[in-house]
Amino acid sequence: MPIVSCKICEKEFYAKPNWLEKGWGKFCSRECQYKGQRNGKFVYCNRCGVKIWRTPKDYKNSKSGKFFCTKSCQTLWRNKLYSGPRHPLWKGGEGLYRQVLAKSGSLIACRACGNKNEKVLVAHHKDMNRKNKNLENLEWLCRNCHFLIHHYPDLL
Repeated sequence: MPIVSCKICEKEFYAKPNWLEKGWGKFCSRECQYKGQRNGKFVYCNRCGVKIWRTPKDYKNSKSGKFFCTKSCQTLWRNKLYSGPRHPLWKGGEGLYRQVLAKSGSLIACRACGNKNEKVLVAHHKDMNRKNKNLENLEWLCRNCHFLIHHYPDLL
C-alpha cells in the first residue's frame, strides 16, 4: 500500500500503484493539483498595492514591467505619467485664455449673439494672435459665431 505525501500541502494519502507508474499520485486533491499546475507568481499593483496573480505570459506582454489590479488603476497611473509637458500633445501651457477671461469679471456671454451657455462659449483673440493674452484682446464668443468670425468675417 503506497502512502505518499502531497507536493503542495504535504498531507499523506493513498496512491494506487498504477497512478505512480504513470507519474500521477503527486497531489492529495484537485485543489492541490490546480495549485501545483499554476505557474507565475503574486505581484503587487503598482498604484494601490493590492496583491495580484500574474502568469509568465503577462510578464512577456508587459511593455513597462508594471502590473495593475484593474484598468482604472492603470489609467490613473498613465494619466499621471503623461500629463503636462510629458504629454505628446502638450503645447507649452498656453491655453489659459478662458481662465483669464473668466477672472476678469466681464459678462460671460457671446459678444455677437448674446448666448450665455458656458458649454458653448470659447475665448476669442481679436487680433488672431494666440500668444497675446491681454484682457483687451480677449472676448467671449459661442462656437458658431467664432467659426463665422474666422471664416466669414464680413457677416458679423
